[in-house]
Amino acid sequence: MPRFVFELEPVLEQRRREEQARQRALAQLELERAALEGEIRSCQNAIDQERADLRDLLAGGATVDLQSARMQANASLHHMTRAQRAVLRLAGVHQRLTHAREALLEATKRRKAVETLKERRYEAWKREQDAAEARELDDLSVMRFGRETMP
Repeated sequence: MPRFVFELEPVLEQRRREEQARQRALAQLELERAALEGEIRSCQNAIDQERADLRDLLAGGATVDLQSARMQANASLHHMTRAQRAVLRLAGVHQRLTHAREALLEATKRRKAVETLKERRYEAWKREQDAAEARELDDLSVMRFGRETMP
């Protein structure tokens, strides 16, 4: 029995590879986003801890160690600066994520278009095969009838 051969199979494979590459790029950006969000959370926790330490230091009693208070405030400012930088990088990642999602969607559409074409061509091929088989069965039954009716 003949086998279905889709002449655009290399194109379909290329489209699948392209879609997978877009998926990997999107996954990489998602990892970067998650890491930046974790860094921002870490900075926020450190800022909260520094402020609590500074509050405890200032509320400790009559004598306040100004050097320690200044160090606590500087540490808090350092974490705030780090968090702000991470937020700016995160904004850039969000933009790249949007573009990556659009590119993945386009690659998926392109792959599905070729898959739909393949399915249509397979169905047409299948109909042709069924029709050819039906013609052969008709020919066989006509020949059999002819042999049976001839003396």
